[in-house]
Amino acid sequence: MSTTLTTPRLTLSRMHAPTLHTIPAAVAANVERMRSATDARIMAVVKADGYGLGAVVVARAAIAAGAEWLGVTDAEDAAALRRAGIEVPILAWLNPSGVDAARAFADHVDIAVGSVEELRQLIADAAPLAAGRVRVHLHMDTGMSRGGVPLEDWAELLRLARSGRGRIEVVGVMGHLPCADAADPALNAPAVLRMRQARDAVLRAGFGPLLVHLAATSGTLTDPATHFDLVRVGAGLVGIDPSETVPLHGAARMTASVVHSSVVPAGTPVGYGGAFVTERTSHLSVIGLGYADGIPRELLAGASVAIDGIRCAIVGRVSMDQIVVDTGDLSVPRGATAVVFGPEGGAVPSVQEWGRWAGSIPHTVVTGIGSRVERAIA
Repeated sequence: MSTTLTTPRLTLSRMHAPTLHTIPAAVAANVERMRSATDARIMAVVKADGYGLGAVVVARAAIAAGAEWLGVTDAEDAAALRRAGIEVPILAWLNPSGVDAARAFADHVDIAVGSVEELRQLIADAAPLAAGRVRVHLHMDTGMSRGGVPLEDWAELLRLARSGRGRIEVVGVMGHLPCADAADPALNAPAVLRMRQARDAVLRAGFGPLLVHLAATSGTLTDPATHFDLVRVGAGLVGIDPSETVPLHGAARMTASVVHSSVVPAGTPVGYGGAFVTERTSHLSVIGLGYADGIPRELLAGASVAIDGIRCAIVGRVSMDQIVVDTGDLSVPRGATAVVFGPEGGAVPSVQEWGRWAGSIPHTVVTGIGSRVERAIA
């Protein structure tokens, strides 16, 4: 194999920092796809900083495309959206650090409660509020045993909610689908039944009108019986359908510069421990990002990036700050751009491929990008 190209395909370019690009137009297109699948209202779930792509950027794109609600993990996340000038209703449903009832009320943030204890604490914390009540969504355990009030505790929950009427206002009932990614409505049926039981019990207790919501992205796309009044779309905003049945638009692209290139002979060990050894004369390029930036250290065969329209395999072990790729017959200058993942297709890997290479799911790829990677809007 020749060690040089007769006509270089790449020219020297200026180095740029590893960058995660968010594509708002793709977020908007995904919301429009969800709207075509349901008559329910859309909640854009922007937890984990908008699945790693920036909560404010993703929220604004989703709202512009028709999302009427936002969902977050914590009331503090909701406060950041309010500071950015976003005014649509927001629900916070995990609140791992607890709930500041006064702040939630002031920021007009609805709070989900998933246990009798949580509701009792919220009612107590809301007692000093003279100007109004905290809006509450009661969370039913619909089969995940991962939060939510079990059916056998529902009567006690409702008695407590009635006792707190002056401090809280029950406005919603929610649950989760344990098996929605299987795209099999029969597997969702038990959760749908529990959701109906919860809704009916709350209505009989004298609360209402209610906003009932159960489905996330996969349920929205595959099972209308799960939709109720509102669907919560999170992964789907950024182009991930956990059921892998509906093509969506990738909303992320990550790029980085080549920081070093070389030509090595056959039999050359690459990276720590020499885990990979070249079988031929090889062009190698080093890209300036590694496991500290979100590249999984353990990757399955096939993990690649794209350089100049060519898919180039990652070889050797992933380092903290670097990966090495085999560029085949392409001699790559320092400063050339590598596309780690993106929506383009062809040579450019997708986040779904990266999820498989990591032995995981694409969610972990986009949410795991490190803080050293710059953020930009495409």
